[in-house]
This record gives sequence, structure tokens and C-alpha cells, in this order.
Amino acid sequence: MLATRNAGSRGGATVYRSIEAFLRYFEGVHRRALRDIGALPPEADGWRPATGEGERAWSINKLVGHMAGSRLYFASAYLGRGWISPPPPDVGRRERWLPALEESFEQFCGLVRGTPDSWLERKIAMIDGQGELSGWRILAMMTEHEIHHRSQIDTYAGLNGWEVPQIYNRAAEEIGALQAAERAKHGLSGEGHAL
Repeated sequence: MLATRNAGSRGGATVYRSIEAFLRYFEGVHRRALRDIGALPPEADGWRPATGEGERAWSINKLVGHMAGSRLYFASAYLGRGWISPPPPDVGRRERWLPALEESFEQFCGLVRGTPDSWLERKIAMIDGQGELSGWRILAMMTEHEIHHRSQIDTYAGLNGWEVPQIYNRAAEEIGALQAAERAKHGLSGEGHAL
């Protein structure tokens, strides 16, 4: 179950009330990562931006490995074992991308499943010693991190003219075409606005 903190908290952030609820949510995030990365063509293997430094210049291979490894980094922090980065998985070939993500998903779930729900509220010291985070916030950070890098890869795909899957199997143009009928259904006049 998901709940929302009262408006007086930092931004009305969402709090996960059970580890099982979080894992059900994260399974959907994981499936979308598999879908998008699985849709990449063979020429994506080894592709990297022409410019940039550090993370901004990583190949798609390295980004996929980073996504897989980061799940276990955040799991380590959540479990109170420190912000420890695991060795990166072998993603040197496109054929290893999906298995690496599947493996890290199973490892992550195995590590956090069965932990007490009270751990979602317990505080964990930040890696830099600059404060503490609740367990649920660490899990939210992991999810946001994953979505960030999936979006980075999707952006690279779009720039290269490769197919980018729709997140909910609906394009903005399709929703825009339905606006007039939706507005009429709710007693509103006019064509409406495209997304």
C-alpha cells in the first residue's frame, strides 16, 4: 500500500508502507526497463555519445550495467550494510543486457523481501555523512535513478532514429485525438488541447 505524507512534510512525498507494495511497484519499473532496453537494435551495442565526459559519455552498455549494479548499491544501503557498490555485471555484449537486469532484479528482491516494514521508516546515514534518509526514501531514490537512466537510453534511441516504446502503449498524438470526445463526455465545449 502507498500512502501520502501530510502536506507539511517535504513536498508531500510518497511513502511505501510495506516492502511487498514497493516490490510490486518496482517490478513494473523493471518490466519497463526490460521492454525499452530489449527494443534497442543491434547497432546500440557499444553506442556512446560523440561528446561529453564521465557519465554523460557512457556507452549504452555501461549505462545498462550501471542500472543493474545500482540496484544492489541501494539494497546495501537500505539493509544498513553501507553504500557499497558491487562489481559491475558483464554487459559487454547486447545479449547480456537483459540477463544482467533480470539477475539484479532477482538479487535485489531476494535481499529486501522479508525485511520488516518498519525498516521503511528507519534512518540510514548518507554516504557523505550529510544527514540521514528513511528507508523508503532510499528505495524511492533507487527507482528514480533507474527511471532516469532508462530515459537517458530512450533519449539516445530517439536521437539515433531507433524505435522508442510508448510508456503506456499510447502516443501523445493518440490522446490528443481523443480530447474533443473526452471533453464532450464531461460537458466541456471545444476541441481541447493536444498534450
